[in-house]
Amino acid sequence: MFIFGHIGITLGIFYFLSRLFPGKNIPVDIKWIAFGALLPDLIDKPLGRIILAEAVGSGRIFAHTLIFAILLGLAAYYNFYQKGWKVPLVIAGASFCHLLEDQMWNSPRAFFWPLLGWEFPRDTFSGSFIEYFMRILNNSYNPAYSSVFISEIIGLDHSPVCRQLYQVKS
Repeated sequence: MFIFGHIGITLGIFYFLSRLFPGKNIPVDIKWIAFGALLPDLIDKPLGRIILAEAVGSGRIFAHTLIFAILLGLAAYYNFYQKGWKVPLVIAGASFCHLLEDQMWNSPRAFFWPLLGWEFPRDTFSGSFIEYFMRILNNSYNPAYSSVFISEIIGLDHSPVCRQLYQVKS
């Protein structure tokens, strides 16, 4: 999944939950949901693909683990009950949605790190970060890669850009 898929689908999940549980006052704040939905990639892609490229060579490392999601959730929970601020809960929830959207359970050595060992699995793609980025960009918007393409289209439909366009037309 790429940018629109993560942001749009996570935004849709939050919107759905806010409608399903109106009494819980689930905030649907686009900027924080977008930040949380991209947070694992914002951490892991530069770290694993640029800084630790020779040692790790993967864009799914620390922030794509269950332990990261749990620690982020605990910090958010603590912050909410100390200060009453819901933003960390939104970020933690959106970040967890990212892991679900990436289907991290299909990479148990990364998802359950460090329980299954200290090393992360390497990506099968080797090359520079720019080559990697261009490949992902091409796969995300190429209908031949249907699962990624469909999630991007669904995410684009739920993105803030499209929401603004819908409001202008109405």
